[in-house]
Amino acid sequence: MSLEERLGALTPEILCGIRRGLEKESLRVRSDGLLSNAAHPLALGSALTHPRITTDFSEAQLELITAVHTSVEACLEELTQIHQVVVRAIGDELLWCASMPCRLPAEDEIPLGRYGRSNVGTAKTVYRRGLSYRYGRRMQTISGIHYNFSLPETAWPALQRADGLRGSPDERRNDGYFALIRNFRRYAWLPLYLIGASPAVCASFVAGRRHALQTLAGGTLYLPYGTTLRMGPLGYQSAAQAKLAVSYNDLKSYARSLHGALTEPYPAYEKIGVRVGDEYRQLSTALLQIENEFYGTIRPKQPIETGERPLHALGERGVAYVEARLVDLDPDSPIGIRAQTMRLLETFLLYCLLADSPPDTPAEASELAHNQHTAAERGRAPDVRLLRRGEEVRLTDWGAEVLAGCTAIAAALDAAHGSNDYRAALAEAQTMLSEPARTPSARVLAEIEGFAGNSYPEYVLDRSRAHRATLLALPRDAAVEARFAAMAAESIAEQRAIEAADSEDFESFRRHYLGQELMGGMFVRA
Repeated sequence: MSLEERLGALTPEILCGIRRGLEKESLRVRSDGLLSNAAHPLALGSALTHPRITTDFSEAQLELITAVHTSVEACLEELTQIHQVVVRAIGDELLWCASMPCRLPAEDEIPLGRYGRSNVGTAKTVYRRGLSYRYGRRMQTISGIHYNFSLPETAWPALQRADGLRGSPDERRNDGYFALIRNFRRYAWLPLYLIGASPAVCASFVAGRRHALQTLAGGTLYLPYGTTLRMGPLGYQSAAQAKLAVSYNDLKSYARSLHGALTEPYPAYEKIGVRVGDEYRQLSTALLQIENEFYGTIRPKQPIETGERPLHALGERGVAYVEARLVDLDPDSPIGIRAQTMRLLETFLLYCLLADSPPDTPAEASELAHNQHTAAERGRAPDVRLLRRGEEVRLTDWGAEVLAGCTAIAAALDAAHGSNDYRAALAEAQTMLSEPARTPSARVLAEIEGFAGNSYPEYVLDRSRAHRATLLALPRDAAVEARFAAMAAESIAEQRAIEAADSEDFESFRRHYLGQELMGGMFVRA
């Protein structure tokens, strides 16, 4: 079955029913650009239970979460509203508008997220303490956007009929999302090139570490052809996890390949210990404390119930959506992402879903890692080459093939929406492929080089101040403000209720949580 035939099975109603949501991380910094050491603002409610505003690794690292939307505009509107609420709540502090962090203090001065005294809140902090022992706190201060993407349920029977396959629509949905994931991993180098926006970093981020960065100016390091340091070897990477042979061929193989990493002790982490004296250092000594510790460009996801582990939820109810994790913050956007970027991503995600997606292999996994790091560190270099089935291929040639395959998809999305927006986003991507200077990473680097002192921290601080002013100047909506004030109050009450309801000590809670049957009913029956 060809891509065009699968695309033809997706009616305009299905294409207009595509759902997306954003999870956007940003550091809170002081007005001088240093990391905030203030607690999560009370006006923003409880980081444990607020549905739209929480924290990520650090107490100073906000995570802003939209609801699920069927239009790009509605999603961006809500993200803007959340930003308006936040900038008013944090006073003189700023939201750092770039993915690579601000000037950082010593490791042990970067505050871990705090979520109250309940068992579940304590577990969240202990998990973060484990990350700090395993990878260091600086790495965890990197910020980005997670892009959640799904098709309406009506899409899966339509695709099943087009492919002439038997079985249930649920099986087609699971298989379809894993086909998307395999292709996304194969072609992840392309969005890294097209939307990467982190070619430089403050020298404090790599203090005491070996690196291959070049000096742009005092306190600023960079790679001249880099696109996204966040997704390269200096970013969210783990030498220990690199040894994992994770299969994305189907839900069962994915769960089984992660099971050992979640349950078997890992020698280096056994040395850390779970508990030393009164301090819990980590949740477990396994290679992965919990599923969220597994780094990757994309994940299969299923909403979890209270106290449920993500892999168990997948095993019981299948894949509900995918979470693309390679989106850098756009320093030129007050909210970190633009509509054009979203439309390009969605065109690419649909291409990954509809194109043929052969099974992955260990040999291919090695090529994927090579291609990701090459695109992240040298993506804009002249004649840069990637590996495809053992052969070298120019990034620009392979990228042109993929974008050509996206042409019919962008046209179908525009026809469904009555617009030219998706084709315009694709045309700009094609231009960036032939003109590297048009990419976000090149633009950011040029802006830094044009800024006084060529200073990355000062450039981002200046942009962050400008974005704060822009957000504060937007009209205030009394109904939106009242809704967020109510959410904040309700979240605080909910946290107190959770704390009051705890009936076991933390050690018992930890053991019960980690002792869940990870693979769910469908795997037990298999």
